[in-house]
Amino acid sequence: MLKRILQFLFHAGLVLGFLGTAGLLLPRLVMGLFALPRTFEVKDAPPTRVAIVFGAGLLRDGSAGPVLSDRMQTAVNLYQAGKVKKILASGDNRFIEYNEPEAMRQYALEQGVPDEDIVLDYAGRRTYDTCYRAKHIFGVDEAILVTQPFHMPRSLTLCNWFGIDSVGVEANNRYFLKRSRIWWNFRETFAVFQAAWDVMVTKPIPVLGEPEPIQ
Repeated sequence: MLKRILQFLFHAGLVLGFLGTAGLLLPRLVMGLFALPRTFEVKDAPPTRVAIVFGAGLLRDGSAGPVLSDRMQTAVNLYQAGKVKKILASGDNRFIEYNEPEAMRQYALEQGVPDEDIVLDYAGRRTYDTCYRAKHIFGVDEAILVTQPFHMPRSLTLCNWFGIDSVGVEANNRYFLKRSRIWWNFRETFAVFQAAWDVMVTKPIPVLGEPEPIQ
């Protein structure tokens, strides 16, 4: 009797494990397939008004870290190539000493982008928030999204879900260690599942405010 119970539990565990793994990986597969035909190089990207850049980590001095500077450099390349007219720098600024949008602004200014063409979103705490606010606060209807390859499918899926006709240009101006890329992709699997859960089930409302349409 005990043997049968153990066998049942073992097989049930295998089935549940398979279903759990499939449920975790399926959203990433779907988002990856969605993003594939919508991802371009700078030279091939269709021109539009706005590039949306997603926040990432800062250095101890408050300047843009390697991942964020890679994204901003790609946005600057798009601006200088005439592909976009405005850069929407969206990041986290929950604490006074941590200001991603300002770090992004400073990077763009140093690369010669005029201040009037840089728009700051201080409440882009998550990818979900950035896409939601780009539509509902900044009135963006179409955009080029700028981020690394591991993050692009989620970004494109969310922004298009919220009604922003989006394509993506991957930030690939620098080399990142293999172990870093493996870790980012592992973590992204769970973030993608969370994004799917958010848009399909919980539908959270991020920090909002008065509309600030990009002119």
